[in-house]
Amino acid sequence: MAAVESLIRSEADGTISFGNYKLPVKSKLQDFEHDGDYYKVKTFFEITKLERNGMFVYESVPGTAVEHFLVTNSGVEFTVEGDKDAQITLQLEEDSDYEVFVDGVAVGGMKTNRSGKLVASVELNEGKASRVKVVKK
Repeated sequence: MAAVESLIRSEADGTISFGNYKLPVKSKLQDFEHDGDYYKVKTFFEITKLERNGMFVYESVPGTAVEHFLVTNSGVEFTVEGDKDAQITLQLEEDSDYEVFVDGVAVGGMKTNRSGKLVASVELNEGKASRVKVVKK
């Protein structure tokens, strides 16, 4: 998996891919249309952030490259790559319990706060993508 050179793109399977942790300076792209929604991405080596229709969706510190990002009624799943461990914040349903899986292994249950944010740490190594799946309990 490589950084997303165009910052954000639609995939043939209906998902989106975004982010480039290799950029030395902050880059952004807004008003990217996918499935009737408008996305904005900001990314570089320090942070990657995604918004949909002006609302927060995803953030990683430091920056990451995300592929096949899919949000469903039961949670979210995607593949992520970076050159160092990342703290990932996701917008989900508020005051809800979720189970987090990284590469198929359960890493623990988490509860979102009143604003619906869930924060998880993911160990990353450059050149090796990790599969993240967050499922509502």
